[in-house]
Amino acid sequence: MKSNYIPVIGMEVHVELKTASKMFCDSKNGLGLEREPNVNICPVCTGQPGTLPVPNAEAIKFVQMAGLALGCELKLETKFDRKNYFYPDLPKGYQISQYDQPLCEKGKLKINPARNASLVRNASRSDASGHSDAGGGKEIGITRIHLEEDTGKLIHPKGVDYTLVDFNRAGVPLMELVTEPDIESGEEARIFCQKLQQICRYLGISDADMEKGMMRCEANISLYKKGANKLSGTKVEVKNINSFKFVEKAINYEIERQTEVLERGEKIIQETRGFDNNKGITVSQRTKESAHDYRYFPEPDIPPLKFTKEYVADLKKHLPELPEAKAKRIGREYKLPDNDVEIIISQKELADYFEEVVSELREKINCKEFEADEAKSIKLAANYIITELRKHLAEHGHGIKDMEITPENYAELICFVASGRINSSAAQTVLAQMYKTGGDPSQIIEEKNLAQVSDEGELEKIIGEIIAKNQKSVEDYKNGKENALKFLIGQVMAATKGKANPQIVQKMLVDKLK
Repeated sequence: MKSNYIPVIGMEVHVELKTASKMFCDSKNGLGLEREPNVNICPVCTGQPGTLPVPNAEAIKFVQMAGLALGCELKLETKFDRKNYFYPDLPKGYQISQYDQPLCEKGKLKINPARNASLVRNASRSDASGHSDAGGGKEIGITRIHLEEDTGKLIHPKGVDYTLVDFNRAGVPLMELVTEPDIESGEEARIFCQKLQQICRYLGISDADMEKGMMRCEANISLYKKGANKLSGTKVEVKNINSFKFVEKAINYEIERQTEVLERGEKIIQETRGFDNNKGITVSQRTKESAHDYRYFPEPDIPPLKFTKEYVADLKKHLPELPEAKAKRIGREYKLPDNDVEIIISQKELADYFEEVVSELREKINCKEFEADEAKSIKLAANYIITELRKHLAEHGHGIKDMEITPENYAELICFVASGRINSSAAQTVLAQMYKTGGDPSQIIEEKNLAQVSDEGELEKIIGEIIAKNQKSVEDYKNGKENALKFLIGQVMAATKGKANPQIVQKMLVDKLK
């Protein structure tokens, strides 16, 4: 049954920036992942009396890069503010953040839920047509991106009645992005967060690993009745969401919960709720604070920041190639289907590896080391990366950087397949061995005796014997039954233990049976 209520969702996403030092001091930035508590701390990040904060220029630049990548306006004048609230893991009793003059404003990020669903369905195979609806999608407005400091972490040992505080994370540079209320489902929110993570990684400003707390997502969800004002609903914030899957689940659950409350004639309470991963539900934590509750005022220890238009132009000029631009270029340059391109550019390291492989492929083909069609070889390289290589990476929980197969050796393997020196089955065996040892493909092929038999003299004798033993199939073929030819090819392949070149076998059989 359709609901009379429409969801309105805005996201607040916090991303820890991987600068060398913390936001306002020179303590090492370990992103709160240190094995020992309270090792990367100093008087500034632990809020000792008399200390003064000094802004991290690299962190400011990282946020501005993110803003440019997301089409934001960069403020030429900005400042830091004090956000006053007390938590035990907030050492100063306030947080240095930004309020009315953030670094970046008015951006957008395009998502395409339909395209994303298609990509998931086709993640292990290519789109034979080479086309898809890449022009659709939905733009999610970005209200602001600002910079602040992270808090420490509370540790609750089991079986005791006290709490410990680890200040390693206190003062880590934290980028906060706030969207417009343009999101309408858990799926859209998940895709938005995934695309944001991808952009952060392409920019090199953060690994944005949700499981490690480097990226933390909060959703503001309200419902309005059809025909009413879009923002007429009561907003509920959901915190403690630590994976993309749970972003979608938490929002969908909250939409259902609020719908049931409203349809019973009750009112939604403005509050902060947490998501219980195990139960798949949201639970009430506290009533939601408003901006005036934080008593913002300009940070007195940090003067306002001013930037020039020339500085912004130079920053924009040095931005790296971003996912959308890379996808268009790779698709155009290598003539690959859209689905293949989307998978390849999904991770910057994977895209870089693919392009290094293509460079090695071209060199081997152009210098006549292998006789193979360049375009087909590139497509083959993409296919093997998308299917076989990613399968090995997933099985071992590895990323591209963890792998020992060099682009040169990978390109050589593809050339062996493209030139017909080994078949697909043998290639999979070689790739598995290369993944284990990082070995040279030619050596593995020789050791395992996997090279295809392409010598016509050698095949002549085997084909003659197969024809002699299968006269009925020969007659069937001559009488127009094409399946008989496939049977004969299969017999030759069996006799050679799969090592015969099937294209050469077919040609020789057809010639002999004329």
